[in-house]
Amino acid sequence: MMPRGSDQLLLPANPVFIWGSLVVALAINMLPLGRTPAMPDLLALTLVFWNVHQPRRIGIGAAFVFGLMMDVHDGALLGQHALAYTLLSFFAITIHRRLLWFSVLEQALQILPLFFAAHAVLVLIRLVAGGIFPGWELLLAPVFESLLWPLASWVLLAPQRRAPDPDKNRPL
Repeated sequence: MMPRGSDQLLLPANPVFIWGSLVVALAINMLPLGRTPAMPDLLALTLVFWNVHQPRRIGIGAAFVFGLMMDVHDGALLGQHALAYTLLSFFAITIHRRLLWFSVLEQALQILPLFFAAHAVLVLIRLVAGGIFPGWELLLAPVFESLLWPLASWVLLAPQRRAPDPDKNRPL
């Protein structure tokens, strides 16, 4: 029995595409777009996506390293994003088998609490370190990340949806 959320067989994921998508998400996060608390974290979204779909290739170690890069870029307390991304990746890997049984929209609802928890960790560390509360619009960022999940699924799975070379002797 195949998971309900997958309607077709996918080709294997190209490691260059996986790591390239993470680097592009990191670069987008580093763009000076006037960082507001409600802005979605595209790197966290991409990390969770690959943790769910390729947990053996993108794991907690990769999340930690990307988190350190974000800490250095933001000038934040060193380890703030690293801890949030590590916890986010751990829980995404923990639920990845169950999550793949759902449709993409149901997956978005399932990962919404993970994004809320990651942002809560970031805020708690900021407050404990003596920072100021960024405002209640911070609650919109996890919602936006969850709303971007279907788009991320469509874009990041597109290279794997290519039809393999047709062969009359092969049923798939």
